[in-house]
Amino acid sequence: MTAAALFAARRRRHLTRLGALGVALGLAVIVAAGTGAMRIAPSTVVGALAEAIGLSTPWATAPDEAAVLWAIRLPRVVLAALVGAALAVTGALCQGLFRNPLADPGLVGVASGAALGASAVIVLGVGAALPLTVALPAAAFLGGVLFTVLAHRVAVRGGRTDVATLLLAGIGLNAVGFAGLGLLTFVADDAQLRGLTFWLLGSLGGATWPAVAAAAPGLVLPVVLAAWLARPLDALVLGETEAAHLGVPVERVRRAVVALVALGVGAAVAVTGTIGFVGLVVPQGVRLLAGPDHRVTLPGSALAGAALLVGADAVARTVAAPAEVPVGVVTTLIGAPAFLTLLWGRRS
Repeated sequence: MTAAALFAARRRRHLTRLGALGVALGLAVIVAAGTGAMRIAPSTVVGALAEAIGLSTPWATAPDEAAVLWAIRLPRVVLAALVGAALAVTGALCQGLFRNPLADPGLVGVASGAALGASAVIVLGVGAALPLTVALPAAAFLGGVLFTVLAHRVAVRGGRTDVATLLLAGIGLNAVGFAGLGLLTFVADDAQLRGLTFWLLGSLGGATWPAVAAAAPGLVLPVVLAAWLARPLDALVLGETEAAHLGVPVERVRRAVVALVALGVGAAVAVTGTIGFVGLVVPQGVRLLAGPDHRVTLPGSALAGAALLVGADAVARTVAAPAEVPVGVVTTLIGAPAFLTLLWGRRS
């Protein structure tokens, strides 16, 4: 078989795997949109989505079902898909930058900084002049960006970013963030403590179309721009010196990865709270499925992360109905066993 034929066969395999992940995401969206106190048939969901883009279908949508879909279910499903994609892609970027499949977006401190910023709003009333729906995500986003900037500043030596120092700075800032969260938890009253606990465990309960529109730029840009980093990250697998010899601007790639991680995770935590294991487990699973090529890993992680969080949110709002389980608890219950399984496989 010629090199061109081998390349074409590999490309078909990659497209097939990405197509399978796309189908999984579509099925997750349809099932999640129809799941809840009011059960909506999958055919009705498909009909409503088709009507929205001007297609006619034989499946009619009742007015009450359409109201529930468009006002409650679909904003939540869309937000879950965007957040899941952003968390998974930023996880893949971190693992590519650190050349370690166990790397997580939280390593640079962005998640703990965002959580600390939001907690300060809840407990201390920071930004009380603004509506809570504005002050909370704004403080979370700014806290995440601030912690990431601090970690990067500590890691810069002579105009170059030392990856090991960046990792250690992130660990130190995470400790500071969690210490601050512990202090705020200690001084919070009962009402603040309930809100703080639920927010720190992650929730998509506040999803509305305006919230989706506000968060979308910060969630979509890292997913889209990550595509330009696929080849440089593949080269970094060989080592920084070898990548530089291949013409990769290593320092610019490092800064771009850190900036995209700060933007994506900061925006995600700002709108949904802390949701764990998506950025850690999903990229590893995609690598096992499709190989280490970042041209497949990055879009595959976006699709798989979106499908995972859409499904996890459907479970979170139905497993203990009428109560709602924090979605971060569900992703941890799914992600932790998967992570341990992957570790056991590496050990074997």
